[in-house]
Amino acid sequence: MIDLDEFLGAVLRIIERHRLGPTGAYARWTAPQAGDAAPDTTINPYGCADAANLLYTLRAFPPPEEWPEWIGALRALQEPQSGVFREATHDPIHTTAHVLGALELFEARPVHALTALDPLRDAARMERALDTLDWTWNPWGESHKGAGLYAALVLAGEVEPIWEERYFAWLWREADPDTGFWRTGCVAPGGDALLFHHLAGTFHYLFNHEHAHRPLRYPARVIDSCLRIAREHLFPPLGQSVGFAELDWVYCLDRARRQSGHRFTEATDALAGFAERYCAYLLFRDFERDGSLDDLHQLLGAVSALAALQQALPGSLRSRRPLRLVLDRRPFI
Repeated sequence: MIDLDEFLGAVLRIIERHRLGPTGAYARWTAPQAGDAAPDTTINPYGCADAANLLYTLRAFPPPEEWPEWIGALRALQEPQSGVFREATHDPIHTTAHVLGALELFEARPVHALTALDPLRDAARMERALDTLDWTWNPWGESHKGAGLYAALVLAGEVEPIWEERYFAWLWREADPDTGFWRTGCVAPGGDALLFHHLAGTFHYLFNHEHAHRPLRYPARVIDSCLRIAREHLFPPLGQSVGFAELDWVYCLDRARRQSGHRFTEATDALAGFAERYCAYLLFRDFERDGSLDDLHQLLGAVSALAALQQALPGSLRSRRPLRLVLDRRPFI
């Protein structure tokens, strides 16, 4: 059994270091990033949203009497005219969906309508927007838009069930029968070099499916693809980084495993072996000085991977309080 408590205690201290003073206000970083002479310690959409996400995951969520201040801090970052949230490292659709996901933890919605996304509330335009994404050469980055538009509009309550039906019907038609990933005809051209990028893109559409309780079209092929990526080391940093890649792989394999008995024992063994390797990497870092743990957004990815592994492997990862995965509550991360 792997004990997570020392690491999770360090995560709480890291979150506290990012707090700016007012309740709910957080920086994303306290240390300089590559190429920067000094850290950006200003209030940041990912800093605020990820502090909330991490505290929820750790079961240390703020008490209800503090919720109005947290909600106010998040809402203040929205552009009134466009309705979007912006941050330099991600597309505005990703940032918007991510902040709305944090607001949902407080049972709140944004103050302003998502005016910039109004055209996508038309189902035909939404389908055309999905069709024009770069599914072949940039499936990972483009999934931030294709999955984010669903999460943002659903979390804001700005689309009807028929719109969701059209969204998932499009994805059902376009699932790739060879790999189980999205999009059909777009995975093979990039070969093995981009296979993990297609997995990471698929992760974003998969958590939308999970939120809406929708089935995967080819879960057995997803399992095959995930196992092959791990077996052939097609994404060499996997398990050796603080970020989202590990969550992407664990979530895709585990959720496909839930929908298919295909290679069930092999998939479970792969998750168990990965958990041992990843925890050996993650849990023995210098928690106080390791710069890779300083980015609250990347840290959320790592902690969420542990939460997903704790679910996938009952009894294998121990913590005083069981971790919660925010994706089990709402879409987007």
